[in-house]
Amino acid sequence: MSDCGCHLEAQTAAERRTLRVALVLNATMAVLGALAAWWAHSSGLLADALDMLSDATAYAIGLAALGRSGMFKRRAAGLSGAVLGALGLGVLVEVGRRYVDGAEPVGGWMIATACLSLAVNLYVLRSLAAFRTGEVHLRASWIFTRADVVANVGVLLAGVLVTLTGSATPDLVIGAVIGLYILKEAIEILRQATSTAAAPTPGENGG
Repeated sequence: MSDCGCHLEAQTAAERRTLRVALVLNATMAVLGALAAWWAHSSGLLADALDMLSDATAYAIGLAALGRSGMFKRRAAGLSGAVLGALGLGVLVEVGRRYVDGAEPVGGWMIATACLSLAVNLYVLRSLAAFRTGEVHLRASWIFTRADVVANVGVLLAGVLVTLTGSATPDLVIGAVIGLYILKEAIEILRQATSTAAAPTPGENGG
């Protein structure tokens, strides 16, 4: 007898639960991070908040892709990568604007917000670990969260340096670094989506 599909349904349900939790947590932290960035005048926090917003978008796309065709999943991953790339460029533009206009970031707010974001993202990263070698749309979600953890650590270190030196330079530098890292991750996601498209599944070949 053929497989009843129960295992696949259970796996899909687990993926859906994980992505929903990740979506809620990242959307919440994106809002809190943006408010903290405004209050602290921090490019690094703003970059981190936009990164988490892009993550929430990727998780929403991932949820839409569950149970859909391989073609849809590849397109979902490609859309996630495009969103991430656009956010990365936006971060770099904003860092440049703050460099020209001047900024006085508040290190304490940077440290506190980065610690909270890091705790959230480590939890999400652990939840997504089982899917990091899965289908392309799930790998994209794991890559997004891995990028967030790196960004959180960077903002935390920048906050410490801002507090110790009183200079805005560490904040601007980490904002630029996060922007460039976001672009790197976007390229990785787009490359994976493209390479997967080059090797369609037997079902999509009509086999």
